[in-house]
Amino acid sequence: MTGARYAAAVDTSRCRADETRNHQALLGFVAPATTRDELAPGAVVLRGFALAAADDLIDAVERVWAAAPPRHMSVPGGGTMSAAMTNCGALGWVADASGYRYTACDPASGTPWPALPDAFLRLADDAARAAGFDGFLPDACLVNRYAPGARMGLHRDADEPDGRAPIVSVSLGLPATFLWGGATRRDPVVRVPLEHGDVLVFGGPSRRTYHGVAAVREGVHPRLGAVRVNLTLRRASAADAQTMRR
Repeated sequence: MTGARYAAAVDTSRCRADETRNHQALLGFVAPATTRDELAPGAVVLRGFALAAADDLIDAVERVWAAAPPRHMSVPGGGTMSAAMTNCGALGWVADASGYRYTACDPASGTPWPALPDAFLRLADDAARAAGFDGFLPDACLVNRYAPGARMGLHRDADEPDGRAPIVSVSLGLPATFLWGGATRRDPVVRVPLEHGDVLVFGGPSRRTYHGVAAVREGVHPRLGAVRVNLTLRRASAADAQTMRR
């Protein structure tokens, strides 16, 4: 799908989602939206899917931050990431001058990462099933905190030993533009708008696709302030990574 055709499709689907959410708000509740934007085989954006759970998710994020504060990790070759990061789960993804890897303990404290909150696990399972991936049980969640101007360069999630389990990526707070590429860094990139409560799931043939985040724009979210939070839920261990495409 070309960038122009995708943008038109997104505009139409967003209008439908907004109408649904407005109607639900009048009834006093907001349920997960059913609008889907298919990016590629195995990759889908579930618009508004996390809205009903957003307060619980943010409460859990704040508890994770209190136990393992986010920090700007160093990268090989010098420099630091513009997004601040921390982890929860049995394993946490870290970067430093020596490379990228998963660890069972927070290098800053020497203690295990905080446990994965139940709210994260429930949403990850529900979103994965909605996207066509049954039985997803993450054991790692990278919690990224983007201030205005922070970004994430094109990369692919390739540090996990078993690529059969999908990635579930939850957007909270300020909106962002997600960059969806291809099998190499040189492939064309589609710009995908993500709003508070949107969930991106990608696996199967799209599991190793290059992706990133454009610089976050200035703004203020009612709950999180001038911050975008991204939860990236993964299966980082090799054992029991059984999830397959339906």
